[in-house]
Amino acid sequence: MSAVTIPQNPLLKGSGLPPFTEIQPEQVIPAFTQLLKELDQQLTTLEANVQPTWNGLVEPLEKLTERLYWSWGIVNHLMGVKNSPQLREAHETVQPQVVQFSNKLGQSQILYNAFKELRASNAWSTLELAQQRIVEAAIRDAELSGVGLSGEARERFNAIQMEIAELSTKFSNHVLDATKAFSLTLTAKEDVDGLPQSLLSLAAQAARAAGDENATPENGPWRITLDFPSYGPFMQHSTRRDLREKLYKVYITRASSGELDNNPLITRILELRQELADLLGYKNFAQLSLASKMAPNVKAVEALLEELRSASYDAAAKELAELKAFAAAKGASEAEDLQHWDISFWAERQREAKFAFTTEELRPYFPLPQVLDGLFGLVKRLFGVTVTAADGQAPVWHEDVRYFQIADETGKPIAYFYLDPYSRPAEKRGGAWMDVCINRSKTTEKDATFVRLPVAYLVCNQTPPIDGKPSLMTFYEVETLFHEFGHGLHHMLTKVDYSSAAGINNVEWDAVELPSQFMENWCYERPTLFGMAKHYETGESLPEHYYQKLLAARNYMSGSVTLRQVHFSTVDLELHDRYHPGGDETPSQLRHRIAKTTTVLPPLPEDSFLCAFGHIFEGGYAAGYYSYKWAEVLSADAFAAFEEAGLDDEEAVKATGRRYRDTVLALGGSQHPMEIFKAFRGREPSTVSLLRHNGLLNTAA
Repeated sequence: MSAVTIPQNPLLKGSGLPPFTEIQPEQVIPAFTQLLKELDQQLTTLEANVQPTWNGLVEPLEKLTERLYWSWGIVNHLMGVKNSPQLREAHETVQPQVVQFSNKLGQSQILYNAFKELRASNAWSTLELAQQRIVEAAIRDAELSGVGLSGEARERFNAIQMEIAELSTKFSNHVLDATKAFSLTLTAKEDVDGLPQSLLSLAAQAARAAGDENATPENGPWRITLDFPSYGPFMQHSTRRDLREKLYKVYITRASSGELDNNPLITRILELRQELADLLGYKNFAQLSLASKMAPNVKAVEALLEELRSASYDAAAKELAELKAFAAAKGASEAEDLQHWDISFWAERQREAKFAFTTEELRPYFPLPQVLDGLFGLVKRLFGVTVTAADGQAPVWHEDVRYFQIADETGKPIAYFYLDPYSRPAEKRGGAWMDVCINRSKTTEKDATFVRLPVAYLVCNQTPPIDGKPSLMTFYEVETLFHEFGHGLHHMLTKVDYSSAAGINNVEWDAVELPSQFMENWCYERPTLFGMAKHYETGESLPEHYYQKLLAARNYMSGSVTLRQVHFSTVDLELHDRYHPGGDETPSQLRHRIAKTTTVLPPLPEDSFLCAFGHIFEGGYAAGYYSYKWAEVLSADAFAAFEEAGLDDEEAVKATGRRYRDTVLALGGSQHPMEIFKAFRGREPSTVSLLRHNGLLNTAA
């Protein structure tokens, strides 16, 4: 590549909105070759001139890391939403160099000593609380990054970090490829018996995309995939038990054999994590993981999980017995011996019978544009901020991506976000997430001080618009959107001016889900629900009887849902706490053993759920999956503050909303989450609200 074109590489812009329309996979390698060289020189210069002061250490270091995060963040974002063989290859080439540089940065003895000097200096008392937390975290992170290691130990530590990064990416790619590799093309009408219109349309669209250009929702062929908007509804509605079984078995064995087998990767990742913990002087990876979390120790996490397990186990067993009785009453031959592939189907039939509505019936009342109006109306009411469309003001990576602005009470912009709502199985990984595009921070340039506004990515995987209709959402998809938007608000409504503690930065991992889970509660609140639930064709509001049924159905199967989360959390914790890689038990056997007390319908022998458990093998939830439940205790208790103030009292809702905004959302990582929670709630959190919201309070007594 000639020297002339290098400066024009869009990945080297280094600040502002990413120029997505200009970025190509072939630019990744040249960009990082140049960037890492420059950053390496900057690090050397910083080490030579470092002063143990805020301006002489923290600010220049932040500038340096921000350049790396800006460019690397874009590449990682595109890996999730616009995956391609070319991008993967470039990512694979560059990742080791990025990990290498991050290790070098994290292990700089000079910077570590400077941070410790700053903490011990007289200037320490003049720093704001947020600044002190940033310095404390930098010291802790350096120690967890192996700053105390030297010689062979440090080399080994770095080699492990590198290998784990490669294995995580490989794990993720295997799951994506295995999900993509399977599809079931159905041609006969009886094969699609029971399937709702929305799934028939989606399946016909998938068939057309795969080359059957004449496929129609009425006559097929219909292509069913393992992508959740296709798989989920199929399992709920297909009357063909044989096909449900086939699909279920493929789904639970994804990435567990052949070229895409994640089993060896899991074993290796667990071995490496244990070795990492040993090197840093921790007994195991769980202890290492909790060193930077809100939960004080493994015991405290186990105590919470056991409290939730005992509150939900009997409820889940009762739910399964009721489901069997229901299937028997309907004359189902499988009633006595309900299998995993029957649960979704019969649970949906029982829900319809109990509450007299189907999840499908509600879809027409939740078109995406309307749901966004309702969501934006709610945040205006609670937090006084206004969301408006800003499409066209930022380059996007796909034509379906939207761009929005958030303004405060005075109309001044305070944040922006992208929304990428629809499922694209060929290039986008499943699930939903919020990610940081730009952090808020105060910067001074040429004697002028200005605040750089935060920008977020909000990514969902809901049913796309089909056959001229808007995206009609299931209620679960509505809850998911609210959840991710809660993360977004945490990032966007921060008042912290130091990017290392702004928004979700420096927030203990097990407190990060508080704002997201908090938002889900509002989906059931009358003004919010009726503000968005309007029929996409007629504009009529959701009939009252549906609302009452939604409320009644809210805790349907809640014992099973809670127990499922407890199961995943316990497996994760045990794998990183007591499990010994290479011992008598495989990770899969460990999971099946734990299932004896954490499931009421034990997993099938071939169930390889761990092979697709991306949260802990590719995401950041290793020995931290319990965080969902830990934070749900906080979020349920936070919502209870609004209930106690009175949800019918508009002034009280506003006042509580402002207090929540000024504490939980505004303070970001500038204080310990427990202090922030107490500032909002006036006391420490209690599990009572969560058990009450889940209808499990009586069983816990």
